[in-house]
Amino acid sequence: MGKKFLLPVEGMTCASCVTRVEKIISKTQGIKNVSVNFANEKVSFEAENTDIDLNSIAKELNEYGYKLKVESAFKTNYNSSETKDEYYHELKKDFTISLFFTIPVFLISMLIDLQWFQSVWFFSIEQTQKILFILTTPVIFISGRRFYSVAWNNIRHFSAEMNTLVAIGTASAYGYSSFVILFPESFNHHSGHVYFETAAVIVTLILMGRILENRAKIKSSSAIQELIKLKPSTARLLVDGNETEVDIKELITGQTVIIKPGDKIPADGIIVIGNSTIDESMLTGESIPVEKSNGDKVFAATINLSGSFNFRITATETNSVLGQIIKMVEDAQGTKAPIQKLADKIAGIFVPIVILISILTLISWLILFPESGLSNALVQFIAVLIVACPCALGLATPTAIMVGTGLGAKHGILIRDGENLEIASRISRVVFDKTGTITEGVSFVTDIKLFGVDEEFLLKIAASVETKSEHPIAKAILNYAKNKNIQLSEINNFQALSGFGIQATIDNNPVLIGNRKLMNEFSIDISVAESQIEDLENQSKTCLFVAYNNSLTGIIAVADKIKQTSLEAVSKLSKIGIKATMLSGDNRKTVEKVAAEVGIKDYYSELTPSEKLNHIKKFQSNKEIVAMVGDGINDAPALMQADIGISIGNGTDVAIESSGITLVKGDLLGVVKAINLSKNTIRTIKENLFWAFIYNIIGIPLAAFGLLNPMIAALAMSLSSVSVVTNSLRLRKAKI
Repeated sequence: MGKKFLLPVEGMTCASCVTRVEKIISKTQGIKNVSVNFANEKVSFEAENTDIDLNSIAKELNEYGYKLKVESAFKTNYNSSETKDEYYHELKKDFTISLFFTIPVFLISMLIDLQWFQSVWFFSIEQTQKILFILTTPVIFISGRRFYSVAWNNIRHFSAEMNTLVAIGTASAYGYSSFVILFPESFNHHSGHVYFETAAVIVTLILMGRILENRAKIKSSSAIQELIKLKPSTARLLVDGNETEVDIKELITGQTVIIKPGDKIPADGIIVIGNSTIDESMLTGESIPVEKSNGDKVFAATINLSGSFNFRITATETNSVLGQIIKMVEDAQGTKAPIQKLADKIAGIFVPIVILISILTLISWLILFPESGLSNALVQFIAVLIVACPCALGLATPTAIMVGTGLGAKHGILIRDGENLEIASRISRVVFDKTGTITEGVSFVTDIKLFGVDEEFLLKIAASVETKSEHPIAKAILNYAKNKNIQLSEINNFQALSGFGIQATIDNNPVLIGNRKLMNEFSIDISVAESQIEDLENQSKTCLFVAYNNSLTGIIAVADKIKQTSLEAVSKLSKIGIKATMLSGDNRKTVEKVAAEVGIKDYYSELTPSEKLNHIKKFQSNKEIVAMVGDGINDAPALMQADIGISIGNGTDVAIESSGITLVKGDLLGVVKAINLSKNTIRTIKENLFWAFIYNIIGIPLAAFGLLNPMIAALAMSLSSVSVVTNSLRLRKAKI
């Protein structure tokens, strides 16, 4: 498997740039899955070879006016926000210069035809035109240089994007007006009108729009910055019995950190001395503080509320749970939703089409309205160029995804990418595992039934074999045996039999631990225990059969509590029209009772992983969009088969793995919130795309038919981009 890169790229100004950057990078041999995010100005791609020459890619991009920040690939603490701040300050400086000169240009141009102004204005029309020329020139060549430099690069490579439109439009207005001043005899009184104010106002308004857009884009990605700010800057290390304050970047695994009341925890670790109460809400969304003592895990960025303790570091920076969350959110914000493909295709051919329409507009006005002269035709030509806005198309999807995934992270909902976000919005059925999903997953032993052996012997062989198992029931047996001070035996030939149980040998004697199916598979007679089995199952207890040397030696019954929010979650899913199904490997009576308690009418019991998989396939064959919710321990096939897999964890003790959605908090209401969030986000994307398309569909004809002044067109174009980003920002206040 190759290496994945996520690098900042500067110089993109519209959706057309996205297509171009993707094409340039995709041309490099050994690179695949190139995806550019216009909103956060980053490109992601996979390189088959780890020795890929990033500098050569950067050099080619630079030819087109784009800067690939290669150094960020080799710096763990690269801060792209510094570059964005620098760009913002440059924009503000250019805008200030432009505004300073544009205000007098605009006022003089608007007032020059009024009699009262002419009575106090001491300059002739010719002199006034020269003053406007002098005032407009710095706007074009200082503030507007960014448009022309990029446009020139585009022309050299026979390509075009938004800067090309702005450059052609403003250069046409400025060039034509300058020609009028230099060669006034070539024009009659009507056609000798100048349009310096048009050129100046267009540059100023577009710079203003970019400033507003830049600020809004930064707000849309604020979730990442907020997560980064959760980390403290320093930590107290215990070195040779002395307390030493160090920068958190100097922390390494194995060191011991001192934590006092009110401190932010600087890294992940395990408490070695002391106990406390810790606020983990910033990671899990759970407002109730968590009690911690010796041997418990603590996590970076969480807050110690009371008590003092020392902990040993197990993970720092990017390897911590917080670091993994930041990376997952950042990766998700750099992806595209399938709905964006149409917008990208249109944006790729948008600018050339607009240039063609503007040229046809110019020719049509010259042919159909010759009496209006070249100047009037030129105004409509400029208006068409300026009103067209591929930016809104480029921002419609990524800004909404950035805000949506950021909001999800705040609620402990980690969405892997834009594709999973879109799939989640179309879910028609949610399939739940039982143990650890609908129930707490913290099983406890309730009964032990013995057949020819004593309790100590039964627990010894059962606990010894269960040491190799990851199933929640294994923990229950191990805890029970530990409390009974049972000495464990050495085991050999351990094998997990998915959907059945486990087998191993102790002193060369075969041991089987599992469900009824496992006993039947190995022809173990359990008929002697049928009445006891029925009694236990009627109490919604799970029976674990233990066979030693091919004979039934005992039954260990375990129980599990249903999560408090499971009933509410199933009810809320029903209210939004989503079906709920439970697939479990447990016995029929236990599954039946759990399903009844949480309101699930569609349930299946005693299933193997392959049978769960077949049920998922059956639902999908009926054109249903299926989400599978499980803890990932024995649900892997079903999670992979489902249209979207939702992994559910227990607080911060969760692996940030390959599921489409990961719920940090083990609360099933998170499933409802994830679906509502995705629906809100996709609805926002559709709204953005609608307005972006409608804006261009209406704006371009209005400009072509002479119903839109170029200055109004510039204002409308700038505001269209800002409105799309602002609409996405509304998601931050959405109730999920």
